[in-house]
Amino acid sequence: MSQLLGRPLPRVVAILLLFAAMLAATVTTQIVTATEARADGCYTWGRTLSQGMTGEDVRQLQIRVAGYPGYGGHLATDGNFGPATKAAVQRFQSAYGLGADGIAGSATYTKIYALQDDDCTPIHFTYAELDDGCGGSGYDGGPLSEAATKANALQTMWQLEALRHALGDAPLNVTSGFRSIPCNNSVGGASNSQHLYGRSADLVGSHSLCTLAKQARNHGFGGIFGPGYPGHNDHTHIDIRTSNVWDAPNCGI
Repeated sequence: MSQLLGRPLPRVVAILLLFAAMLAATVTTQIVTATEARADGCYTWGRTLSQGMTGEDVRQLQIRVAGYPGYGGHLATDGNFGPATKAAVQRFQSAYGLGADGIAGSATYTKIYALQDDDCTPIHFTYAELDDGCGGSGYDGGPLSEAATKANALQTMWQLEALRHALGDAPLNVTSGFRSIPCNNSVGGASNSQHLYGRSADLVGSHSLCTLAKQARNHGFGGIFGPGYPGHNDHTHIDIRTSNVWDAPNCGI
């Protein structure tokens, strides 16, 4: 670098060439780093989101923080970033040790990217885990379209991820998720069961059934049925209906 055609370069020119080379290397490193920091194959946010904003990117954020509405609350996934969404983002941020300002920026997105797989499901749950509770597969055969049922199941899983994290990330085992109409009939499910819509999961896990039922009240689950409720002494049922019906007498709720 210090010579050209065998002749020494002036010192100033050599320094400038060295500086240019270093700058080029820095830019290349920054470009590679930015590429590596992008999201997986599911969804990438392109702007910082805060209260007052609207759009599909807001709705995608709401799905992922729907498990943080506060005790007895429910977060609408309507694409409108209002006070409830801000509060849910703050709770999500606090849960993962982030600055809890209620503004979804790079730190919040990086955590979400780390929590989701390429199909948008949270890393600890899968569509296969929540599908037909009678040993089948897929999300057809219910009252809704397959796409609508899977969308419900996706939000259910993100709320389950919030519940799991609040319980120390101990595993939650889903014993029944979505049920087709024939499946629901075969197990004696209610004709209006939330299982038919992909909105529900029956759980057992490392924690007691009562612990699951009590903690679920903080994560947007409107239907909670557990020990003491008929037919629910061996599991805790939770669903994402938006009105609260909680009944687990042996747990004090």
